[in-house]
Amino acid sequence: MLTLPDFKEKRILSVQADYGHDNLLQLINDNIRFARDGEGVSQISSHLVFAVFIIGDMSVTTTLLKKLTEQGISIFFLNHNLAVKAVMIAEAEGNYLLRQKQYTTADELNIARRIVENKIISQEAVLKKCQKAYQLKVFERARVMLKTAKDREKLLGIEGNVGKEYFQSLFADLGWVRRAPQTKEDIPNLLLDIGYTYLFNYCDALLRLFGFDTYKGYYHQLFFQRKSLVCDVMEPMRPIIDYQLLKSFNLKQVKEKDFVFKNGRFDFKDGFKTSKLYSPIFLETINGRKEEIYTYVLNFYRYIMDNKKYQFPKFII
Repeated sequence: MLTLPDFKEKRILSVQADYGHDNLLQLINDNIRFARDGEGVSQISSHLVFAVFIIGDMSVTTTLLKKLTEQGISIFFLNHNLAVKAVMIAEAEGNYLLRQKQYTTADELNIARRIVENKIISQEAVLKKCQKAYQLKVFERARVMLKTAKDREKLLGIEGNVGKEYFQSLFADLGWVRRAPQTKEDIPNLLLDIGYTYLFNYCDALLRLFGFDTYKGYYHQLFFQRKSLVCDVMEPMRPIIDYQLLKSFNLKQVKEKDFVFKNGRFDFKDGFKTSKLYSPIFLETINGRKEEIYTYVLNFYRYIMDNKKYQFPKFII
């Protein structure tokens, strides 16, 4: 199992292919080397990498793929719009004791309640950090209702009510209308989806290294091809992406000229030329909170293995 001292030294590696060039990712003396048209551009020791995000069309040698798999490094293949198209995730498949515990957990509703509670705490923390005015009674009422919620439907309603107040208060200056997952009806929603996608895949890779079945969740129900456990674990962490998006708007890192509205949705105006400007924003944010993310997943693992000895984890913003 990957330990925290080892994890501290690791980072996300993002490699952007250049359109119209021969892009190659290869292994040279335990280094991940990026070459363009046969010329080396950059390289990094494979021992310093936790996950690789490859953006655009790129050739990857089988020697490198074998090495990354052996070292527990996951690879994500994205198009130039930063949508994930394929993955190769390293995992500890043999941890049958964990999966046995995971499948037979008796307090699923309690876990779901803790997840929603932590998410609401994180959201309120971000609102306070950004000095945003919000309806305190919405959060106070949610905390009271959480204590007596008897099913997931009630929890979803509580989360939804708080989320509406949270997003409207946090992004009021951006002309926020609503959270519209996947539809990309405005620039903030487009960028949030990208940030959440990076966080989702990062959590997926980490959970799989511990040996979890990431399709078996507690708050999010089992659904075909949905990694419900990843959805669960990332909920309290989502506000770090929200905070970074607001910060990027305030720092003028987000420029309206970089986007175009067509076919009823927003997209990057010049494909890879502009998308590569936004990918690092969220990857650096996740890299900056990697220790907290790792610790949360580690403590979540410990709780599932022995909930009498260990407490349910809290993600603190």
